[in-house]
Amino acid sequence: MDRLDAMFLFVATVEAGSLSAVARHAGVPLATVSRKLSELERHLKTRLLNRSTRRLTLTDAGRSYLAACRRILDEVGEAERAAAGEYLSPTGELVITAPVVFGRLHVLPIVTDFLAAYPDVDIRLTLSDRITHLIEEHIDLAVRIGALPDSAMVATRVGQIRRIVCASPAYLAKHGTPFEPRDLSGHNCITFEGLASPATWSFGTGKSETVVPVRSRLQLNTAEAAIDAAIASLGLTKVLSYQADAAVRAGALHVVLEPFEPPPWPVHLVHAGQGLLPVKLRAFLDFAAPRLKERLARSL
Repeated sequence: MDRLDAMFLFVATVEAGSLSAVARHAGVPLATVSRKLSELERHLKTRLLNRSTRRLTLTDAGRSYLAACRRILDEVGEAERAAAGEYLSPTGELVITAPVVFGRLHVLPIVTDFLAAYPDVDIRLTLSDRITHLIEEHIDLAVRIGALPDSAMVATRVGQIRRIVCASPAYLAKHGTPFEPRDLSGHNCITFEGLASPATWSFGTGKSETVVPVRSRLQLNTAEAAIDAAIASLGLTKVLSYQADAAVRAGALHVVLEPFEPPPWPVHLVHAGQGLLPVKLRAFLDFAAPRLKERLARSL
């Protein structure tokens, strides 16, 4: 039995959630996957997985062994990358994740320039608004917006993002400009999932925080749609500053209630920082950090 191969297969099975999914991905018969896992359990003299027709669940021994397998496979991968020269010159694949709109507007242009400057590096950029687990999902670098929890991760701050309220000049001319949060009671508002409640908006922070009811004339599921509706003069919307930056600069939207905005959210580049950093990651950090700082300093 190839123990490393068995470990990889075990981890892949847990992450995929089924033997058949691993078999399809690996291009091997389902019976082969099942046999190799059974051989691994016989070798260890313990059951790692409880199998049923609907799902797989880890045993207590399986949970401990899974953590050990991931650690061992990561160390083997690092040793192979070192032997291949990844720690001598920028080479190999770099996996990066960023929020959807922020990634498209700010990260992708930097990635494009980086690829032109480093022809031996390939990048897999995943744009997603969910919080990813860097080590478990084998991600080299993440762009995070907002306060960071205490962790062993290494973070480089590159700027900050405001939470703004804006509306079109035509809407403000017709309905008037709100000068303090309580003025929103007489206005139409546009809300979207994730940033603010469709019933109340918050301003300030701590003891000075103010929560006011709003009339949500339109509820949407993306910031882009909310911005489009605001440009169409349907009402006021509350979004992140980078999301509306182009519309504000073009004069299609005006920012209001600036003195009452909550504190800005920080933006960080985050990586696991365990052991010697591959040159490709160090190169990207050195390349991207100053460029992101410059782009964010120019935005709202």
